Amino acid sequence: MDLQLRGRTALVTGASAGIGRGIALALGAEGVHLALAARRRKLLEEVTAEVTALGGHAPVLIECDLMHEDAAERIASAALEGLDSVDILINNAGGSRPFKADADEAQWNEALTLNFTRQRQIAHRLLGQMVERKLGRIINITGKSEPEGINGAFCAKAAVHSWAKGLSREVGKHGITVNCIPPGRILSEQILRNYTPEFRQWQSEHEIPVGEYGKPEDIAHLVCFLASPLARYITGTVIPVDGGLRRYQF
Repeated sequence: MDLQLRGRTALVTGASAGIGRGIALALGAEGVHLALAARRRKLLEEVTAEVTALGGHAPVLIECDLMHEDAAERIASAALEGLDSVDILINNAGGSRPFKADADEAQWNEALTLNFTRQRQIAHRLLGQMVERKLGRIINITGKSEPEGINGAFCAKAAVHSWAKGLSREVGKHGITVNCIPPGRILSEQILRNYTPEFRQWQSEHEIPVGEYGKPEDIAHLVCFLASPLARYITGTVIPVDGGLRRYQF
């Protein structure tokens, strides 16, 4: 299937490893011109080498920590300067933030900034040129809605779902779609750091119907489809990619 993505432009945040890296490689292989943002330039350079080895265009690299106060402006401006325009925004950067009930305001502010505020700011910074060209795809990599306890990231990702649904209703008439993808257990640095091999094996056997943890490309394949013209009528959705891990019906 031709996804009709060749020649399009995309900004991917959190692109140096894990899911973001997988998305960058998949979009690059489809002929998308990329701007890749992350904190670790060396890893971004490694992704660049992989993208070009697949026949893709050399990406624009943006080394930036999302927690910097001006991060959204810096990232969006650098992407526009390097690509001229941004057709596709992949809000992927973020991280789990489990808390105790007595977590202080600084912890909450950090979690919400990293996992919601910067995504919203980058999207709104890029919306004007999408509206002007009647073309845009905003895809947010979010998180599950079944928290085992208090986690600042889960709360922030719920905010992303609500914001994205509302935004989709505002911008659909301009040819812009807004969708969210909550990953299940996808192999990444964070997963390998937080879960032992024994737990991953147990969970694969007992809680994940397909019997294994996912791979970054499992997310990337859906991202490519949602980013394509073929998905023009899909917006305001939350589509889990989790091997059946979640138990709710809708």
